[in-house]
Amino acid sequence: MEDITLTKLSKNCGGWASKIGPSDLSQVLRNLPKFDEPNLLVGFDTADDAAVYKLTDELALIQTVDIFPPVVDDPYVYGQIAATNSLSDVWAMGGEAKLCMNVLMFPETLPFEDVNAILQGGYDKVKEAGAIIVGGHTIKDDIPKYGLCVSGIVHPDKVLKNNSIHEGDALILTKSIGTGVLVNAYRGKIIQDNEYDAMVKSMTTLNKYAADAIKNIEGVHACTDVTGFSILGHSFEMCENTGLSIVIDHKKIHYLTGSLGYASMGLVPAATYKNKAFLSSNISFATKLDSAHTDLLFDPQTAGGLLYSVAKEHSQKALDAIKKLCPEAEIIGHVEKFQDKEIIVI
Repeated sequence: MEDITLTKLSKNCGGWASKIGPSDLSQVLRNLPKFDEPNLLVGFDTADDAAVYKLTDELALIQTVDIFPPVVDDPYVYGQIAATNSLSDVWAMGGEAKLCMNVLMFPETLPFEDVNAILQGGYDKVKEAGAIIVGGHTIKDDIPKYGLCVSGIVHPDKVLKNNSIHEGDALILTKSIGTGVLVNAYRGKIIQDNEYDAMVKSMTTLNKYAADAIKNIEGVHACTDVTGFSILGHSFEMCENTGLSIVIDHKKIHYLTGSLGYASMGLVPAATYKNKAFLSSNISFATKLDSAHTDLLFDPQTAGGLLYSVAKEHSQKALDAIKKLCPEAEIIGHVEKFQDKEIIVI
């Protein structure tokens, strides 16, 4: 009998490549009523990474949930990746993760030792984050899915929204991109060991370290984590309806080992094309790029890095601090007055 692997059970896609496309998601959410609650500092009426609710003048609650199908066959590593991704939203909001609950779906045919390994992977990452797991919920499903519901805390005056960018800000990206393409290469069994190792290391590196490095730096105006909508998609969310444009220097972006080669071979997730279609009218390419570089700019990331918008005069200090813990961090662009399109790639 053929062995059943996690990625076979996840069928066509895993990780954030399985995310509902931005165009479809906007249609689903557009008619939902908004809550009129003065203590709700951040809700779903923006494209922020988590909800934030003010409890007192000194304390606000951050609430987020993420879940997705497997990106690798090793159940422990899958659990680590899913937890790393789920925890990220709290740091993107400027907070600290405190409590987590498992959200797990799996078929009855999946061996219990695999289910345990998934949970153990998540547990270890939550422990590394300085948070605790206090329970969870499980249901039967033909496609395994795992993630966390995470509660965090932040001072109400220190919440980092994704769209509070300022003209002149520098943009700092803390991780390389290319996980979507590499996951496809992995599923096609052509990825090399060193490429797989680099991919897993990126997807299991907590964004806690970048957040800790920058928390005492002045001039940090906004933040988001780069996941399923790609580096360009999440940049667009940062400047949409702000009267500002974001300029991205593609030469400053770091790409995970092997990702450019596989992109040139066409191993591109379907979500890449959904991101392109949604963003096409909002992006200008001032420089002609080859298809591989272009595709990677729209590549859906799983457990991607943080994208900070920092006042120019503090940006080098911020970058230096982050690089001590996240050596792939780089200033990849800047914010300027609106220039015909929200995103300009140079």
